[in-house]
Amino acid sequence: MKDIRRFERRNMPEQEVRQARLSHSDSGKLQMRLEAPLIQRFSKPSATTHYPEGVTLWFYDEEQQLRTYLHANKAVTYDDRNIMHGTDSVTVIDYTNGDTVYLEDLVWRQNDDVIFSNHPVMAVNGGRVTYGDGFSSDANMTHLRITRQRGVIEFNEEN
Repeated sequence: MKDIRRFERRNMPEQEVRQARLSHSDSGKLQMRLEAPLIQRFSKPSATTHYPEGVTLWFYDEEQQLRTYLHANKAVTYDDRNIMHGTDSVTVIDYTNGDTVYLEDLVWRQNDDVIFSNHPVMAVNGGRVTYGDGFSSDANMTHLRITRQRGVIEFNEEN
């Protein structure tokens, strides 16, 4: 019976897409690309979209230049609240200023235009590595702030 319950209708996604590649544009200009090996949509108990095998997002600026890259090994989007929660080795790269941020998890509140985490973070920018207890930024990653910094390590490529 345990195995049968696993396949009950309420546990199954209503929609499932494999090897997904999606693009979002506005007025013919590419704004975002998404790739995921598996996307599952559920409506019960609440409207959610799951990325159980990971998701990768690329964000572009007005000139169609790659601005930000985001990857999470797992993610869930709460569709009715426009919130994405990425977990399990999240990486964010800001190509504008060269920051690469490594996180345990990440919350993106799209309506508030904010990305944040309350878990340990490591940020790399050129020859600097910064550790902290969390971070926050706007969705464009232009105002990145590491909370409770634990230290900055400076290094150069020669060493």
